[in-house]
Amino acid sequence: MNDRVTPPMQATPDGEAEISLVIRLPWEDVARLGQEAGRLAAQMQRPVTLDEAVSNRLRSTRPAATHAKPSGEQPVAMPAAASVSSLPPRPPVDQARQAIERINGTA
Repeated sequence: MNDRVTPPMQATPDGEAEISLVIRLPWEDVARLGQEAGRLAAQMQRPVTLDEAVSNRLRSTRPAATHAKPSGEQPVAMPAAASVSSLPPRPPVDQARQAIERINGTA
């Protein structure tokens, strides 16, 4: 499954692009996305999907477009996004349980 295929892309009415992807994530990252969705939902005062949380995270951490800056101005380095800490290997069942507990706020 290493074939490089360009995912379907479509323009949206608001001037953005929509790309559908399937990605594999560790449970800890799924838990972090759930927490991000919870923060975003509280801020927007409405339910938020994980898709929206990912999109919001990508928008908030990407560097500014260099082509939009006046010539001669150097791009500013952005701080690295929150990195995932190295954890000792655990059985997938334990990882899933802990991630679900974090999402539910019972951890």
